[in-house]
Amino acid sequence: MAYIQFLGAAGTVTGSKHLISTGSDLGGNTGFQSLIDCGMFQGAKEWRERNWQPTPIPANSIDSVVLTHAHLDHCGWIPRLVREGFHGPIYATPSTIDLCGIILPDSGHLQEEDANFYNRHKRSKHDPALPLYTLAEAEASLKYFRPVQFEEAVQLSSDLSFRFVPAAHILGSAMVELKLNLNGGVKRLLFTGDIGRVRDNQSAPGKVVRTGPTEGETADVLVMESTYGNRRHPTDDPRPKLAELIRQTVERGGSVVVPAFAVERTQKFVFMVKELMESGQIPHIPVYCDSPMAIKAVEIFLKHKEECSGETCRLIEQYGSPLQWPGFTFALTTDDSKKINENRYPSIIISSSGMVTGGRILHHLLQRLPDPKNTVIFIGFQAPGTRGFTIKSGAPEVRIFGETVPIRAQIATFEQFSDHADTPELLEWLRTFTAKPGVTYLVHGEPTASSQLRDTMTKELGWNVQVAEWMEKVNV
Repeated sequence: MAYIQFLGAAGTVTGSKHLISTGSDLGGNTGFQSLIDCGMFQGAKEWRERNWQPTPIPANSIDSVVLTHAHLDHCGWIPRLVREGFHGPIYATPSTIDLCGIILPDSGHLQEEDANFYNRHKRSKHDPALPLYTLAEAEASLKYFRPVQFEEAVQLSSDLSFRFVPAAHILGSAMVELKLNLNGGVKRLLFTGDIGRVRDNQSAPGKVVRTGPTEGETADVLVMESTYGNRRHPTDDPRPKLAELIRQTVERGGSVVVPAFAVERTQKFVFMVKELMESGQIPHIPVYCDSPMAIKAVEIFLKHKEECSGETCRLIEQYGSPLQWPGFTFALTTDDSKKINENRYPSIIISSSGMVTGGRILHHLLQRLPDPKNTVIFIGFQAPGTRGFTIKSGAPEVRIFGETVPIRAQIATFEQFSDHADTPELLEWLRTFTAKPGVTYLVHGEPTASSQLRDTMTKELGWNVQVAEWMEKVNV
């Protein structure tokens, strides 16, 4: 029997890994096995520890990986999979491959950087602290990537084929449509990855990629994300409130710190800040983008303008490359990053990681969280168990590099920047399906979000919906 096994993003919002297996023959020989996504767990310790465990399916028995998009919680475990013995093809869209070419090496570099810091300052219970994988291992994994265009059919085995359709989440993001030949018939499986906002700038200001996702789908089995399954995004324009926050912070002599995902969210925010400055809504103050990966991501976005929304194309045409803007500094080296913290004048600091799980943002927050003149602005989802979630939730303190850091800075959150469809948008998309799937499995969501979306879909659509459990196997 063919089956799906949920190896990640089940019961949590990170670590996406879904195994599709064509089953075993009468002789006990394993059929073709492919992973849909190979993401890193983030958040609570019980989940992060799973990054260090061998994959439940031996890596050398996995025949291929099909990757939906280039966020770490979907692609960040690939170097570890290769380290454990996987040597098959990794299929992704060309722009996803371009982004992975900077994201994965950057992830390996940051993990080495953090491990070295912990070892120098003796702030880890592990002696020595080790990276999950290294820069060199991340770079070595890139040779297995194979580009696949949207709508191009790829035959994985005699029984299994797939194609990518646009998901409109980030640049290059795709859903995976699988066709499985089974007992003389054909089963259609659809893995959504992360689903983008249904509308452009009316409901998602600053949306970078074109509107989506692709409508009119057909699936016997649907495996769907549920990140915002219990919430609605605000529909008001965030720019007036954002401008007010920045002005107030500058007036009291403070700086604005923005933990941002280096892919898409940073580019979106940088263009918005530029427009607010040029329109006179905020003062011209130094803007620091402290993420080498974000610098390279800017170049990739300019290369793949064919996927961008009309608004994004207009901004690129009007302002050109952010790398050339006066007053905007992109920090490449560790020394460049350290110089930012020597600045005592009001500024805007945009740095990864978005959930404050590691990287250079930790050093900026370590210095600026205790000062009430400063403001920290969250513009992305914060998974429970992450430092970002702790800070956003109103906690009085947070642990950074083994230190207890008091939180006295102003904390603000903008949900409008999300690139995930919310519940009304998901329902709008699902209603375009040509027929009800036989069964829908919800993944990539916190338990409350997944269960509420299940109930909503059952009530509103009359669909058979189940919440996937970690390590669960379901027959196809």
